[in-house]
Amino acid sequence: MITEDQSSVIAFLGSPAAHAGAAAERIDTHASMVFLAGQRAWKLKRAVRYEYLDYSTADRRRAMCEVEVRINRRTAPALYRGVTAVTRQADGGLAIGGAGTPVDWLVEMTRFDQSGLFNRLAEAGLLPLHLMGPLAHAVATFHRTADSRENYGGWDAMRRIIDGNGAGFQHDGAGVLDPLRCARLTNRARFVLDCRGVLLDQRRDAGLVRHCHGDLHLRNIVLLDGRPTLFDAIEFNDEISSIDVLYDLAFLLMDLWRLGLPHHANVLWNCYLAATGDFDGLPLMPVFVSCRAAVMAKTTATAANLQTDPERRLELQALANDCLAIAEAALESPAPRLIAVGGLSGSGKSTLAMDLAPSMGTVPGAVVIRSDEIRKRLCGVKPLDRLGPEGYTDEVSRRVYATLMEQADKVVRGGYTAIADAVFGESGHRDAVQHVAAAAGVPFVGVWLEAPERVLISRVEGRGPDVSDAGAEVIHRQLAYRLDSPRWHRLDASGTRQQTRDAVGALLRDQHNTSVRAGSVSPSLDRAAGQGDEVSEASEESFPASDAPSWTTSTASISAARQGSGIPPSGAATIGGNARSISCQ
Repeated sequence: MITEDQSSVIAFLGSPAAHAGAAAERIDTHASMVFLAGQRAWKLKRAVRYEYLDYSTADRRRAMCEVEVRINRRTAPALYRGVTAVTRQADGGLAIGGAGTPVDWLVEMTRFDQSGLFNRLAEAGLLPLHLMGPLAHAVATFHRTADSRENYGGWDAMRRIIDGNGAGFQHDGAGVLDPLRCARLTNRARFVLDCRGVLLDQRRDAGLVRHCHGDLHLRNIVLLDGRPTLFDAIEFNDEISSIDVLYDLAFLLMDLWRLGLPHHANVLWNCYLAATGDFDGLPLMPVFVSCRAAVMAKTTATAANLQTDPERRLELQALANDCLAIAEAALESPAPRLIAVGGLSGSGKSTLAMDLAPSMGTVPGAVVIRSDEIRKRLCGVKPLDRLGPEGYTDEVSRRVYATLMEQADKVVRGGYTAIADAVFGESGHRDAVQHVAAAAGVPFVGVWLEAPERVLISRVEGRGPDVSDAGAEVIHRQLAYRLDSPRWHRLDASGTRQQTRDAVGALLRDQHNTSVRAGSVSPSLDRAAGQGDEVSEASEESFPASDAPSWTTSTASISAARQGSGIPPSGAATIGGNARSISCQ
């Protein structure tokens, strides 16, 4: 509801006279208007009152401007300059920051290049994959420092969101969304929530409901000075912004997935988990992602029904239905499984793991648990910092693998597929990861990657900055030993990335179709071989190369029949660099 006439202020802000002769560009939203002129952006809040928002008076708008500046300086201090009055001068004219009587209030911001907005980059196919690591770090840092809000969130708050979506579907979705699908979605969301709602209350009590962003999608992220910067956080309603940190993240993951960037979403997801260790919240992610998509479906359907342009109306109807489909799919997650990828340094373990992850399960894909990242974290160094010998002692390696097993267990029990990325050079490590799958009752696939020495060395020497410390000298040490033959699926990984990915895709399809369970194979097969020395780890883990395969699958012998393979295509998914080079730093 409009509460005051702002037409004179709007006309003034849109004129060059307000900006020392500079032309003004106007951007409209449902609650504000932003005027871009010169090096400044001036944000005027509309004189409106809704159920969830109150900008009804000038005093109220001033207060909300001050709150907006304060909360957004948490992530974008360079953008938010302050609050400035629009004043009525003695001659009856208006001025920005004049000496007259204030009649309205503005948020003063530093203007930025709109082409740096992440939604524009994504829609143009220009959003670099390598920015997902820094973005995850920015979000994780923000969440870690945000104030806890113990009086918000929890089971009841999420139930209100689901109920609000259901009511919105009935009221605003008519003619756009299928009412039967909407009803099924709402009922399914309530059921899933009732199964997992206690965890929401536990997380709130543990301080994981915080004063978050509340509207964390790509349109509210911009590249400033080479860094992803979050801005335009919700200031007008504490209930919208005081939420579980993973519910805040879920909007961004859903937005990337919606725009056809599952690899981006998965890298962001994995880097966030690596930074926060928040594996305990995984069981809630399906309902979080579903609710975010359902909210967008509801609001987009409303916009479609209000749209007078027929072409734009059809676009909004299609978007609303796409979001509805994401909301449905998020609650119908396939059964999780545990995939272990082992091999010598340079065999392509991490590249394969990141290639597989987006296609494993529902939004945002599988969780990749990388031993190199765990090692750096346990040693208290940054991912790209190199470790000395003290980081590769037997004791440190035991802790690394113990942590990897613990995290893999949490992931699969939380309903997501886990991909364990480590050398797995010792039979005990291979036994342990198979035991994790068996104990959780999920299927297990172990993949051992092999390549000639020259290929391994060429790959490690050609790496850019990477969390792995392995170099040619490590490979030489690994090849100097004899390894007891692993009884995993052994793949020739000396070919192209696509060939390796297709080979593993065929393997996973076969494993899925035959319903091989982790418990159907003894986890002690390696021990039965009774030969070969187990060695301590150094750098990425020094251990002997194997001598004879249990069975070998040549990537060259498998056709690239990708239809239904469950393996993500190459190309757009790796915009801005391949997965191997992505840093979560």
